[in-house]
Amino acid sequence: MFIFLRSLQKLYGDVNQIHMMNIRFVNISNPNDIEKLLSGSQGSCKKYPYTYLTHWLGQGLLVSNGQKWSQRRKMLTKAFHFNILQKFFMTFVEQADDFIKRVEEDIGKERTDLFRMASPTTLRIMCESAMGLRKEDMDKLMYQYLLSLEVVGECFTHRIGRGWLHLEPIFQLTKIARKQKTAVKNLHLLTNTIINKRRNNLNEKKIEYFQYDEGYEGNKKLAMLDLLFENEKSGVLDHQGIREEVDTFLFAGHDTTAIVITFMLMALANEPEIQDKVFAEIRQVLNYSDRSPTIEDLNQMKYLEYCIKESLRLYPSAPVIARNIEKEIVLGGYTVPADTGIYINIYDLHRRPDVFPDPERFIPERFLPENCTNRHPFAYIPFSAGSRNCIGQKFAMLEIKTIMSKLLRRFRLEPVTKPADIVFKADIVLRTTHPIYVKFCLRQ
Repeated sequence: MFIFLRSLQKLYGDVNQIHMMNIRFVNISNPNDIEKLLSGSQGSCKKYPYTYLTHWLGQGLLVSNGQKWSQRRKMLTKAFHFNILQKFFMTFVEQADDFIKRVEEDIGKERTDLFRMASPTTLRIMCESAMGLRKEDMDKLMYQYLLSLEVVGECFTHRIGRGWLHLEPIFQLTKIARKQKTAVKNLHLLTNTIINKRRNNLNEKKIEYFQYDEGYEGNKKLAMLDLLFENEKSGVLDHQGIREEVDTFLFAGHDTTAIVITFMLMALANEPEIQDKVFAEIRQVLNYSDRSPTIEDLNQMKYLEYCIKESLRLYPSAPVIARNIEKEIVLGGYTVPADTGIYINIYDLHRRPDVFPDPERFIPERFLPENCTNRHPFAYIPFSAGSRNCIGQKFAMLEIKTIMSKLLRRFRLEPVTKPADIVFKADIVLRTTHPIYVKFCLRQ
């Protein structure tokens, strides 16, 4: 399916449509069309295929629409204030150090499965920072959660590719629905555990409850989950609403970040000169010392940031996003009728040769300020764009920078998987048919 969707643009251009039973959707990958859709009032409504995630995510921020989405977006924005991100930073550093210890155990091996190494780290970071759960409370459930997440992605893709399964009554009669139900139950087991443990700790006053409206100063350990509890007290949310947002942020906050780390490490392993430039910058910013970087240090690591952005260009964690238009709209010279699903193919957008010359190459210099000046503002949207852009993008960038700066200072990467070896498959996020490997070597 992934290969088929990529072929449509080459065969039919920037605007093409697909009909399947009662489903009609239009694919777009031109920056002008994307800007027209996402920057207008039409660009906020989600329907198909996000509705197939409601068994798991309910009406969380990723799936909801209208007043519910607007209310929750405004509420949750407080949790990603810069001063609060600074509180999360120590968790990023601690988990990066744990990551390094696990990589050291693989020294001498010919290859390491990157996603299997990165995913537990990013999941722990979300649980400890945004949810306030200690890692010793979570590790027993984490493995089951990660396996169940893969199953839900497979069920999601299986359903999208079969028109008759788009009808809910038919889907519920199938084995794949029962398989999905079991996986979702396992996913909810972790999120319910997180909610209950944090609530019990607050009730027993083992930890101090943080009032977000009091400000962002002090040394308190903050958690996004506390904000949800605060709104529960005022009647804005109930337990179901809390679980919807915990499910949403636990998935979106860990899985996409692990994907970025995986592809970036693979890319740098295959580009030794670029890897050396990143290593030299890290050492220079840290004044050739062994100390951990500060946020101010990370802000100075501009070339590392360009590498992250270039990795996100080639390997966007969400290769496709979708919107549903309620009124007709003209895109690429065609009138698209109301109640049509629009697929925005970010993967194809980021590989347009008219925007990014030699698009298959990993070239971080594309993101030097002088090279971005005349670029269309909607030609690069790894975190989406418009009113429904990624609420956690600053969180993710700080987390990735922290982990990558510590890993690359400690290890040299040698290639195993090459970009040409990768075969993508359709999923909720960017997945490959086979694991992605590198070889880690200790730096002298």
